[in-house]
Amino acid sequence: MKMEEVQGVRVREYNKEKDREAVEEMESRCELGLQGKPSISTDLMGDPTCRIRHSPSYTMMVAEYGEEKEIVGVIRGCIKTVTRGKKTMTSCPIYAKVAYILGLRVLPTYRRLGIGRMLVEKLEEWCKKEGAQYAYMATDCTNEASINLFTLKCAYVKFRSPTVLVQPVHAHSKPIGPGITIVRLALQLAESIYRQVFTNSEFFPEDINVILSKKLNLGTFMALPKGTLQKWDPKSGNLPPCFAILSVWNSKEVFKLQVKGVSALKYALCVGSRILDAWMPWLRIPSIPDVFRPFGVYSLYGLHMEGGKGASRLMKSLCAFAHNMASDDPGCGALVAEVGRMDPVREAVPHWRRFSWIEDLWCMKKLSTVEDEDETCGVPNWITSRPSSSVIFFDPRDF
Repeated sequence: MKMEEVQGVRVREYNKEKDREAVEEMESRCELGLQGKPSISTDLMGDPTCRIRHSPSYTMMVAEYGEEKEIVGVIRGCIKTVTRGKKTMTSCPIYAKVAYILGLRVLPTYRRLGIGRMLVEKLEEWCKKEGAQYAYMATDCTNEASINLFTLKCAYVKFRSPTVLVQPVHAHSKPIGPGITIVRLALQLAESIYRQVFTNSEFFPEDINVILSKKLNLGTFMALPKGTLQKWDPKSGNLPPCFAILSVWNSKEVFKLQVKGVSALKYALCVGSRILDAWMPWLRIPSIPDVFRPFGVYSLYGLHMEGGKGASRLMKSLCAFAHNMASDDPGCGALVAEVGRMDPVREAVPHWRRFSWIEDLWCMKKLSTVEDEDETCGVPNWITSRPSSSVIFFDPRDF
């Protein structure tokens, strides 16, 4: 295929009635190109917009080629208002309207023709019209093709490198630490605590109340030392001296994942671990769930702890509680949490290193050409300045 043939490509917004089947076919062809290598396949369960439609504002665009209007590429984007840290002289957070770009796919036979860049630029135009000041994307730090497209051709810069922690869901339940009480928080109390503890963080969503009220949110839970609950008065606005908190998002109802391309030996070892666990449950073997069939995940977000070493123990018990919730839900194969690399909570979250990755690279670009009001008041440029906090809030709608 010659480079000039890209002139026959047109980028437009996704039409649910007309494009759904064609998009599903196109994305399945993209995954076929990964055969022979271990990979994770995503089943969007008949809704290509499932990963963005829970956001305040979103769109999906397709690239079609030729007279037959074959769909050869897709891209998705959503916009939200989030914190970018705090003002230097006050404790008030600074908010920014940010676009998140995800789900960029181009058919293998149409790559290196500029279609990916066309999709990104067209989506950026929509983001600017919606008032987004910044746009960012996330990718594995080893995905050179995606990184080069955004950084070398689309003027994005490497911004943050959070850590993704994954824990398989086992058949047996995990014990909650002795002397620990776990309570479910009412929506308004959960919102109040989150706005208090994440005020200095980055990417904390302004509409946290909307997230917490969604059906996909399975609850916000707090772990406390026994006896603390009776002494703590939530109405006072003060937090307990030692606690851990997190929320659980049911991504299982949004999409399913499936591991493909592993060797026969690895497959046999995984199956064997489940058989042994079923035969001898008293050994509590950390078996690997059946990830070779479509499985769902629970996303853990809003993870925070206070109170020194005791808080770490509380967070581990809280994660065990979430694991037990997931083990009672058929088809849920893993828990996923994304946190800042330097966030203290990272060391307290149970995970398997083999399934987790240290760097989930985020690249960002400033879309607005007008100088921000905050910058005129002496607030440093968000992209080029050092982060004001080690904490990055992971929005479960973005997973």
